[in-house]
Amino acid sequence: MSMAKKASSKSGKGKKAAAAARPTAEHRIVVLHGKESHLRSLHSDVLRRELEEAFGDVETIRFGGDRATIAEVLDECRSYGLMQQHKLVIVDEADKLVKAETRPAMERYAASPVETATLLLRSDTWRPGNLDKAIAKVGAIVKCDTLKFAEAATWTQRRAEKQHGAKIDSRAVETLLDRVGTDLGRLDSELAKLAAMAPDGVIRVELIRTAVGLTREEEVWVIQSRLIGGGAEQAIRAVRDALGPSKQPEALVSFAMIELARKLHASARLLRSGVNERQVMSQVRIWGDASRPILTAARSSDPGDLADLLRDAVDIDAKCKTGQTEPALAFEELAVRFASL
Repeated sequence: MSMAKKASSKSGKGKKAAAAARPTAEHRIVVLHGKESHLRSLHSDVLRRELEEAFGDVETIRFGGDRATIAEVLDECRSYGLMQQHKLVIVDEADKLVKAETRPAMERYAASPVETATLLLRSDTWRPGNLDKAIAKVGAIVKCDTLKFAEAATWTQRRAEKQHGAKIDSRAVETLLDRVGTDLGRLDSELAKLAAMAPDGVIRVELIRTAVGLTREEEVWVIQSRLIGGGAEQAIRAVRDALGPSKQPEALVSFAMIELARKLHASARLLRSGVNERQVMSQVRIWGDASRPILTAARSSDPGDLADLLRDAVDIDAKCKTGQTEPALAFEELAVRFASL
C-alpha cells in the first residue's frame, strides 16, 4: 500500500478521535490558535513535514482571513491540486473568516472534508462552538498560548539539543529564561546564537551572561537592589550610575522606584495582616535575592509611610514627564528616602 493510501486509511480513525495535541497527516482540518505565533509556526512546520512524508510533494495555497471569502477557501480545498498533489490550504487571521454567518458552511465542510486537502486555520483568537465538535472528528484544535516557565524550560532544553545540536543544563535554562522570558521566538533565536558560540556544544550560565543582554526586568532589579539596605550614599550612587554610565532612560529609573515602593507597601500590608513570607513573595512577585531586603524593610516600616512613599514616587514621575522638576535631583532625593527604610 502506498504512503498516500496509508494516510487516507488512517484518516478514518482520525474522524473518531478527539482533537489532538498536535497536528498530523491524518487530520483534514487543523486549527492553531493563540498568542504564541512562534508555536503556531512550529506546529505548522510539523504538519507540513508529516504531510510530505505521507503524500510526497505538497502544494501550498495561502489566504488572508480578512480578504478571502468562505467560498474561495472551500472551493480551493475541493479542487484538485497541481498534478493531483495533496494540498495544504492555509488561512491566517482565520477568526476573521470563520464568523457567525460563515460557520454553517464550515460545519458542512467539516462533516465531509475532502481527502486530497488539509485545511489549516491559524489565528490569535478562536471562538469555541459547535464547529469545534465537527473539527474534532476529522482534525485537531491546538491552543498555542504563551508557555508557563516550567513548560518553556522543558521546551528550551529539547529545542537546544534537537534543533541546534547543543546541550543546556537546567541552571543555564533558568538564567536564559530570566533574561529572555518565555517568548519562543526570541528563545529560539538566542539558542541558535548561543549554540554557535559554545565551543564544546554546551551552553553554560557564563556564556548566557556574556552573550544575552539584560531584560528590562533585570535592569530594574539592578537599580532597586541598590536603593535599600546600603545607606544613602549607595542609593544616590545607584541613581547616578543608572542615568550616567549605564545610560538608562529616565522613565526606566522612575519605573524602578515606583515598582520598589509598590512592592514595599504591598509587602508591609500583607505582613501586618499575618500573611507568611512565602505567600507575600508569591503575591507581590518577588523572588530570590530580591526578596530579603524588601521583606526586611517592609517588616520594619509603617504601611502608611510606605503608601506616602509610593504616592510621592508616582507624583515625581508625573512631574518629570511634564517638565515640572529636574529628574536627576528628584530621583536622588527619593533614593535617600528609600535608603532610610
